[in-house]
Amino acid sequence: MKRVRVQRLAGQLLSPSAAARPPATAALLSSCSFHSGPACTAAFSSTSASSSSSSPLTSSRRPSPLRLSRPAPRQQSSSASSTATDDNDASVPASTPAFGGWSSTLLSASAAGETTAPGLGPSTDPRFPELFPDAANSPAYPSPLPERAQQSAKLAALHARLALSPRLPLETLARALVDTSADPNARFNNANLAYVGSTLIHYHVSEWLMCKYPRLPMVIMYGALKAYAGPQALADVARQWGMESTTTPGAEVDPGLLQYSLHNERQKIRQWGYQRAEAKNIQKYKWRHGISSRVVFDDDFGDFLDEVPENTRGVEGYDGESAVELGGSMNADDKTKISDDAHANAVRAVAGAVFAHGGREAVRSFVRAHVLSRQLDLESLFRFKLPTRELSYLCARENFEPPVARLESETGRKSRTPVFVVGIYSGNDKLGEGAAASLNHARAKAAMNALKAWYLYSPGDNVRVPSDTLQESAQPWEPAYVDIGEIL
Repeated sequence: MKRVRVQRLAGQLLSPSAAARPPATAALLSSCSFHSGPACTAAFSSTSASSSSSSPLTSSRRPSPLRLSRPAPRQQSSSASSTATDDNDASVPASTPAFGGWSSTLLSASAAGETTAPGLGPSTDPRFPELFPDAANSPAYPSPLPERAQQSAKLAALHARLALSPRLPLETLARALVDTSADPNARFNNANLAYVGSTLIHYHVSEWLMCKYPRLPMVIMYGALKAYAGPQALADVARQWGMESTTTPGAEVDPGLLQYSLHNERQKIRQWGYQRAEAKNIQKYKWRHGISSRVVFDDDFGDFLDEVPENTRGVEGYDGESAVELGGSMNADDKTKISDDAHANAVRAVAGAVFAHGGREAVRSFVRAHVLSRQLDLESLFRFKLPTRELSYLCARENFEPPVARLESETGRKSRTPVFVVGIYSGNDKLGEGAAASLNHARAKAAMNALKAWYLYSPGDNVRVPSDTLQESAQPWEPAYVDIGEIL
């Protein structure tokens, strides 16, 4: 019974539909022990005889090799011709029933000099359908076509995972995942969206920091802004989203992947700031980089803009040898830097897309949910050189009594592990307390704790920010507390 059932199944598989399969499929099936019977041989004999004379694979002319390094312009390809001429000037029909017209398009595109994307043609096995059936005869675009975004499961999953609004289409989200190194065309990469998104992210983070911690020094403010919205922080956000990436972009990749290249040049996103002529001398001779000049001349993070850093091979704006020219021997740090920049630009581009389709309230909620929700220990950003002197200057400026250090308790003074607890007092008010193994160290720690308590003052968690007044029926703005500034 099993043998009869198998023979019937073989007869159904090799009924008239099997005659339209290509000879390659027939050869594969005939080599299988299951399809090696006389019925299979008879079924494929006619097909092989009819297609042996007209198959394009038997001609001496071969398709031109793929040239993916020079992408073709985004234009609709012309209609393919029905014949192909070989090297001996013999006309060979390119359209055969075995290939269903696919070979004619491929050979005509190769003869016309067009660049085609890599592909193996339509799938002959129904169990393994083609993800992109037109990849074999489509021009080699540097990035996927926008209309392919509707068929991407990865893109739909990312859209749902971020709880984005239905007003934000998948085509815009797919554009946010195309880095400038993958596609230099500004109409298809995320450069414009990333510029808008970076401005909005920096604005909302900076206003929240300034209103919640009004006494923060500018150095700590710049450090906190970089910790929340810097390239490394946004790259971590992108990886936490589950954003997958590929370093070999092209028209055939899934639109839901972050696409960037390791050897193509990257276009720098425009940044606010003044190009300093003495930037190299500041690093070389350790010149003083004051806070006032950083606020006026430098970028959002207080860093001066440099033309091409010395150790940025393959990074933004680098014009030297690429990874291909070096034989693929790019430094691992440079690869990590390129990857972090691409992931950070993708997060900025997503924020810009949210603003473009949802408005300022949507991007404000997006920044608070994905950027400001991260925990940051601001105390770890403080580095005091002379804490006792700085505390004395602070008390003098605020008209407090001069600080006095008092020993509150101790244990094991003559042992190997003594502990001293010192408190800093201004009159009858206790400013800070510190414990250490020596009196001087305990006094310094008490002074540092007193300074941290002053600088980390906050009016509350639900503090109002200037963007709250842009809401409908919002209350009038009440001036926020503004500190005088740093002590030193």
